[in-house]
Amino acid sequence: MAPWLPTKEEKYGVAVWNFPSTNEHHLPLQVGETVHILQASEGWYRGYSLRNRAARGIFPASLIHLKGAVVERRGVEECVVPAEMPMVQEITTTLREWATIWKQLYVAGQTERYRQVKQMMYELMERRSQLLSGTLPKDELLQLKKEVTSKIDYGNKILALDLVVRDEDENILDPDRTSVISLFQAHKKAAQTITQRIQEEMCPQQSELGCSARLAASPSHNLYLCVRNFVCNIGEEAQLFMALYDPGEQRMISENYVIRWASTGVPQDIELLNNLKAIFTDLGSKDLKRERLFLVCQIIRVGRMDLRETLSRKLSTGLRRPFGISVMDITDISKGKCESDEDKQHFIPVHLAAAENDFLHNMIRKAVEGKDINHKGQGFWVSLKMLWGDLSQVRKDHPHLVDRSTVVARKLGYPEVIMPGDVRNDIYLTLVQGEFDKGNKKTQKNVEVTVCVCDESGNVVQNVIYHGAGDKPASEYRSVVYYQQRHQRWMETVKIAVPIEDVHKTHLRFTFKHRSSSDSKDKSEKIFSMAFVKLMRPDGTTLRDGEHDLLLYKGDSRKLEDASSYLALPSTRNLPEPKLLSGSSFRVGGGASGLTVSARDSFQISTLVCSTKLTQNVNLLGLLKWRSKPSLLAGNLQKLMNVDGGEVIKFLQDTLDALFSIMMENADTDVYDTLIFDALVFIVGLVADRKFHHFNAVLEAYIRQHFSATLAYKKLILVLTQYVEQASRGEPCEPLMRTFKALEYIFKFIVRSRHLFAQLYEGKETAEFQRSLQRLFQTLNQLMKSPLEGPTLLSQGAALKYLPSILEDVFGIFDSSMLGVLLRDFIGNLLPQRLLKQKLQSLTNIINTKVFQSYECRELLLHTAVPILQELIEKGEEEDACIELLSNILEVLYKAQKRAEEQQARGSAGAERHGDRGDSELVKVKKHVQLVLEPLLHTVNRRVIVLERDNSLRSHYVACMAAILSQMDKDHYSSYIQAFPSRAELMDFLMETFILFKDLIGKTVYPSDWMVMNMVQNREFLRAINQFATTLTEMFLSSSSFELQLWNNYFHLAVAFLTQDSLQLENFSQAKRTSILAKYGDMRAKIGAAIRDMWYNLGHHKIEFIPGMVGPILEMTLVPELELRKSTIPIFFDMMLCEYQLTASFSRFEDEILRKLDSEVEGGRGDEQYKQLFESILLSCCRGHPELAKPGENFVALVTGLLERLLDYRAVMNDENKTYSMSCTVNLLNFYKEIDRQAMYIRYLYKLKDLHISYENYTEGAYTLLLHARLLKWSDEANTAPMQGLHSPSLHTQRQLKEALYNQIINYFDQGKMWEEAIHICKELAEQYESEIFDYEMLSEILQREAKFYEKILKVLRPSPDYFAVGYYGQGFPTFLRNKVFIYRGKEYERREDFEMRLLSPFPNAEKLKTTSPPGPDITGSPGQYIQCFTVQPVEEAKVRFKDRSIPEQITNFYKANHIQKFSYSRPFKKGPKDPDNEFATMWIERTTFVTAYPLPGILRWFAVTTTTTNIISPLENAIETMMKTNEKILSEINRHQSDPSLPVNPLSMLLNGIVDPAVMGGFAKYETAFFQESYLKEHPEDQGNIDKLKDLIAWQTPLLAEGIRIHRRKVTEDLRPFHERMEQCFVQLRAKVESQYGVREMISFEDRRSGRPRSAAWGPDWDRLSHAGDSTEAPPTPKPAPRTAEGEDRRSERKENRSSTFFGYWRQETRLSVPELPEPQDDKRRLSRNMSESSLGSCDGKQLPPSREPSTAALSPSPTGFGGRVKSASKAPPLPRRISPTVYEAFLEQSDAASMGKALPSPTADGSRGLKSPPLPPPKSKRLSQL
Repeated sequence: MAPWLPTKEEKYGVAVWNFPSTNEHHLPLQVGETVHILQASEGWYRGYSLRNRAARGIFPASLIHLKGAVVERRGVEECVVPAEMPMVQEITTTLREWATIWKQLYVAGQTERYRQVKQMMYELMERRSQLLSGTLPKDELLQLKKEVTSKIDYGNKILALDLVVRDEDENILDPDRTSVISLFQAHKKAAQTITQRIQEEMCPQQSELGCSARLAASPSHNLYLCVRNFVCNIGEEAQLFMALYDPGEQRMISENYVIRWASTGVPQDIELLNNLKAIFTDLGSKDLKRERLFLVCQIIRVGRMDLRETLSRKLSTGLRRPFGISVMDITDISKGKCESDEDKQHFIPVHLAAAENDFLHNMIRKAVEGKDINHKGQGFWVSLKMLWGDLSQVRKDHPHLVDRSTVVARKLGYPEVIMPGDVRNDIYLTLVQGEFDKGNKKTQKNVEVTVCVCDESGNVVQNVIYHGAGDKPASEYRSVVYYQQRHQRWMETVKIAVPIEDVHKTHLRFTFKHRSSSDSKDKSEKIFSMAFVKLMRPDGTTLRDGEHDLLLYKGDSRKLEDASSYLALPSTRNLPEPKLLSGSSFRVGGGASGLTVSARDSFQISTLVCSTKLTQNVNLLGLLKWRSKPSLLAGNLQKLMNVDGGEVIKFLQDTLDALFSIMMENADTDVYDTLIFDALVFIVGLVADRKFHHFNAVLEAYIRQHFSATLAYKKLILVLTQYVEQASRGEPCEPLMRTFKALEYIFKFIVRSRHLFAQLYEGKETAEFQRSLQRLFQTLNQLMKSPLEGPTLLSQGAALKYLPSILEDVFGIFDSSMLGVLLRDFIGNLLPQRLLKQKLQSLTNIINTKVFQSYECRELLLHTAVPILQELIEKGEEEDACIELLSNILEVLYKAQKRAEEQQARGSAGAERHGDRGDSELVKVKKHVQLVLEPLLHTVNRRVIVLERDNSLRSHYVACMAAILSQMDKDHYSSYIQAFPSRAELMDFLMETFILFKDLIGKTVYPSDWMVMNMVQNREFLRAINQFATTLTEMFLSSSSFELQLWNNYFHLAVAFLTQDSLQLENFSQAKRTSILAKYGDMRAKIGAAIRDMWYNLGHHKIEFIPGMVGPILEMTLVPELELRKSTIPIFFDMMLCEYQLTASFSRFEDEILRKLDSEVEGGRGDEQYKQLFESILLSCCRGHPELAKPGENFVALVTGLLERLLDYRAVMNDENKTYSMSCTVNLLNFYKEIDRQAMYIRYLYKLKDLHISYENYTEGAYTLLLHARLLKWSDEANTAPMQGLHSPSLHTQRQLKEALYNQIINYFDQGKMWEEAIHICKELAEQYESEIFDYEMLSEILQREAKFYEKILKVLRPSPDYFAVGYYGQGFPTFLRNKVFIYRGKEYERREDFEMRLLSPFPNAEKLKTTSPPGPDITGSPGQYIQCFTVQPVEEAKVRFKDRSIPEQITNFYKANHIQKFSYSRPFKKGPKDPDNEFATMWIERTTFVTAYPLPGILRWFAVTTTTTNIISPLENAIETMMKTNEKILSEINRHQSDPSLPVNPLSMLLNGIVDPAVMGGFAKYETAFFQESYLKEHPEDQGNIDKLKDLIAWQTPLLAEGIRIHRRKVTEDLRPFHERMEQCFVQLRAKVESQYGVREMISFEDRRSGRPRSAAWGPDWDRLSHAGDSTEAPPTPKPAPRTAEGEDRRSERKENRSSTFFGYWRQETRLSVPELPEPQDDKRRLSRNMSESSLGSCDGKQLPPSREPSTAALSPSPTGFGGRVKSASKAPPLPRRISPTVYEAFLEQSDAASMGKALPSPTADGSRGLKSPPLPPPKSKRLSQL
């Protein structure tokens, strides 16, 4: 095989296929997993996954997609960084993190959120592909990055992931290169942005408002239009005029974009095909705020008058006729409500002109309000996109959309910002409307207006008229012709672009002509009217904006075109003109011109001048042309203040040029200085106005590029100083407020002027300039001293507000030291409590200027600002402003420190002089940090402590505190500590700091998703804690100076820091964990080492921290970090040793650690590794110390035992199935009982009780509470143990608590139907009420409850539960289950299948074993999980009290299934030669008996098996057991039917028929064949006795069957009569056979007059040892009858009349052992019916008399027990039958047993019966109760 070689290029890749590990050297990979490749060899790579860097292995190269990467630090510690752009890497990381959560959402069923995340992931993948393509233009790339970051941040927020903070370029902020203050501000901003985004998602209206706000923030907007296609059947050439339309104002707001369309359906300029692009520019924020905005297109065909006219005659052509319009609402696109995309196409249908009076403008007005039309597919396909910025910016950002071929359509009006150099001189002319008389024509005229621009001579100025953007200029414009309309309304707009120098001598001429459809007529038509208007007014201003009603002149057509004949005439109609008679005309100008005014015709136009050189304002014009009339200069300067601001702003550059020209040309005089200064202030004030704030850029551009007044600075400073001096003297100075507002730009002019002067004159007059500035500042400082109110106070506030704005400009030309002194005095001169907020804001603004970066200025200003801050923060005044100021100071110091460190770093690599400069700069910055630190750190800390938790300022203060800490080094800490005047004050500071840090760590002021902010804060806190720890060791450790509380606070703080949630890396995703480790490391290890060192430093003081510090140290050692645990667990041994040396034991330590361990592990801390480490480390420590070896080992064993149980408990505590939680709880409470920790024992008792009650295990809940009750005495002692549950508040004595517990227990026993147990508790309570506290009222209540329980025992049905054996095999189970067998008590009516399902649900991977035999080591030792489950039978213990008694079934049945500790399972197997005809001959039984740790029921529904024994039962013994069970079933059924005649007969039918009909079950014939043959006796002579027992049982079955058939005959229905007759026939044959072979047995029943309740047979323990009766017919002696009184007879007779029944039974002396069942039949239905019939034995409600006690006689007299019986041998002729009773039968069985065993018969009881007493005994005291 080829050797493994290190890779050079193949370093980083992604798995594209799953790779499972099939070899120990393989590295398993999943799709999408990233790998770092180290070596390669023959198609294999070796490396590691970035998910788990520790695991290294090999994997196929074919499964890896290689990606570009940069390798840093090649070699052993090489680091691979993907070469992809950071945004792609971030998307990749985000997708991996989201994918994990996405799967969890699916599992949790959160469908809506699942789909949302899926959609976001798809969108991110799409954006990632676009980024990787590398084909995006710059603008789209930037936009895409913003979209991606917005989506990532939004997704992180809704998925509760960490907030990502970014800079302006959407790059993630690096906390190592960002100040704490900047980080905090970035977090705030990001959180607000995301919150706003979520609100927008939830509320669409909010989204629209937010989007509109973002759009409005840009001063200039543009709409990009691309016409994809125009489909319309016109038939002639057409002109398309597209523009933006405001329906509110009913006018166009933009120029028209003109497309000339050929009749062939393509543009006339074929080069424009697929390149019809335009951009509507200059749209401002006001335009976006319009209520509605439409894109409209007017379609004008060029050709014939009427398209329908035929070509039979020559028609006039070239007429512009209306065809139709198109409108599209673009409001949502313009406002950003819907996405605008250049690839998305919109269809705009065409509205065709239907009638001649359909003016296009009216059609547009109707269309914007109208509904959809049947456009038949005719219309435009267009794409639209909003673009932001001015035109040059748009061309730069969107070169693929806006290039040189893109048509620019400007707004009709000015843009919001007019940049210098943006020269514009456009006049927009709109033909509004006209009214024309038809004159001498029969119909109305077809009027065409022709517009041209003429000079003074009447010559037409060529190419100055533009139909619209995108069209060539023309010399004239012809209007649309509307057919035969008196009133014409055109609303057609054209642009007139006349050179500025020609405007004053040009005018517009309008000529009107009638157009005919016939070409010949049309040519003969002449101009019938003319109108004109001059572009310049006589006063030099341009034509005013708005409508103009022009005069129409008539006359000779040549005269109408002769300028000399009309220019002297008026052009517009004067409004007060007298009304003329209709149809009249009048001659003007004395007729010399030959023109007359037409009064019947009217014509209106509208003009709009958009010129940066022409003004319509006289005052402004006077200033701009000041040289023409110098005498009016002063007046014009004053009038400037009254000019409309918009007009001044339009001519900003010209106005400023004029002002400074006046100043320069009047440099020798100060006449105009104040006026010019005020005018300048006025203009700057305009720019500062919100309305014109976008013009700031214009003003700054002017100052930089166009301003040239070199002497202006002298005059400006002089006037400014005069104003300030006037105000400082208290004199009113009205212009000063305006001046302060304009101060920033005034100083820009001053500084620029001085700079130009210095350049021109090589720096002359510098000192003079410095003095003038100094004088100005001193004047300002003098103003600040004034205590006057009113205007002075306002001036001071304005100075504070606006002075910082000039410092950037002043700093470069003024001495920094002097400037620092002046600024210090400027702030300091103000009275202390005067203008506090303004003072702080001013300081903040000063600090944000370059001035504060100067060392000298910074030092002076810090000495001024810090005391003010300290005082105000302590008082809690103006806190917002204080925080802002402090934050800015810290931010500036941080940047200065970083710059100094970079200089130092560069200097260390370069020349020494640079290093010295860097060092000195760093020293200076550190000195200033010290200036801030000493007064403010303690002040800020105290303020944080005082503020309420929910105060929003708290987080700002904490950020400031962290920022201060981040800038402190060791020297700072040292000098700060030494600066405290006394030891007590230092101790107070440390105390407060420790408490504050602990509080901030426990309840952080930042949201949990501010991960970066929290980690940075932790980093600074860690540095501070370690520094203060050094102080503790140096100053507070010696015996004389030791401070216990201070040290205690330190330890608690350090542990709280270590255990805080934000440092528990194992709880985070892999990506987050890797990020934190790379950036901050694991801070837990650092603080853990510090805690350990500090503990060992304590020396003899350690004992004072025991047991107080045991809990915190334990909490620290439980943190799952291996090295931390190894270094800190030995502290426990040190604690043990310390206490042991002092007290010879470590009981306090032991008690505390046991108590704390419980709560810590339950809270989620601790694991198996910790248990092993704890054990190994402490054992090795203890064994190294002889005195502690033994007690130490015991302690370690104790703690590890507890840990094991606690971990088991925690592992199952949160499972849905609480079964195993109960087991672990019992393990724990038993453990606490063993080690005598009563409080913990009781705590877990109540947890167990609550678990039981939640699952309705009331019986087990009662037994659990009983354990607590048994700990209490019936005394008035106070409760010592902590009380749990609802009993606590009012129960002060043990008697009260025990009584309350007993009542609760009784309730639970009642709900669990364990009335026998409840009766026992009732008796104990009754005894207390009767004999101890003599509370007869309570005694009465408890006795009534007890009586009810007795009644329930007899009357309420209680089904017996099934029991199941469950084995848990395999190493995959928890230790408390592993390879153990348990007996479970099933629920009522629970089938085994249901039980198994419930059992397997917690272990979905477990395999169910098919066999019931114990598994071998291959199963028990395997790593898997195997569960074995089968039903077992309870083995009832002998009850001496029931011996020889007739007891109701309801009583005895309870003891058959309760208080059971033994359980058996019978497994049949074959042995010997197989007999195919008779399986009974070889049917052996393996009987396994299980003994549980405690009887069931108990405090659990299951207990572990402690011992297991196995017995083998032969086929003959099995047959005997089967026959005995059968007889018992028959007897039970008979008794049930006797006691309750209403019972259904079906169960009895099935039972009898199965025995008597050989075709069904074969009866006992198989036994005869198997065991009664001579051959069997020869082979098994020892079985003779058992064979005889079996024969006797067969014989005794006959009378039972007879009685059963008798009952069946009485109850059978007619439809079952044939079935009964068949059964009787079979029985006759069976009876004859049995009596002939095994003798006759007869039982005679008698009535029992004593009771109506059914009785059950109490079978004896010798059930399995039956004896042979032999041939003897002698009955054993019967007991004598007890004497009976006459009264008793009367009562019995009376009861007999009321209720009488027959009771069958043969009675034994001792309690019956339970008989294990054979394997359950395969037929589930049959088994179920059998079980149901058995379980219903005790359910009869009828009454049944017990047997009478009269002695039997030899005659046929009634037997005392209710049966007479007779035994007849089958070996000889049967004698006369002799009746015997069931008692005789039992006695006979016992005789035979006694004879075989050599035992004497028991003697009869005193009353003559064998153990049968009339009244039933009370329920026995539960053995389980006494055991528990």
